[in-house]
Amino acid sequence: MTLKQLQPGDVVYAASHIVNDGSIPSLEYTAVIAAPGTRGVIINIGHLEETPERELFLVRFEDQELNLGPPTGCWPEELSAEPVNIPC
Repeated sequence: MTLKQLQPGDVVYAASHIVNDGSIPSLEYTAVIAAPGTRGVIINIGHLEETPERELFLVRFEDQELNLGPPTGCWPEELSAEPVNIPC
């Protein structure tokens, strides 16, 4: 399965560290939102006006207690449709 096949409500995984770029005021700037392999759920799929050709995924990632965190904008290269193998 690829990201292009996914819809809101589908599960995705962080493919890299996803950090706060300042767009989530309740979190410290550069705070880690999701480590590689963290599971999340797609809330919406869209694009920015400045880059209509690039998809942007709105995702809520799980925390350690499996609670969903704040909605976070992610580029396709930051996500995986399949679980990410994390080296030990």
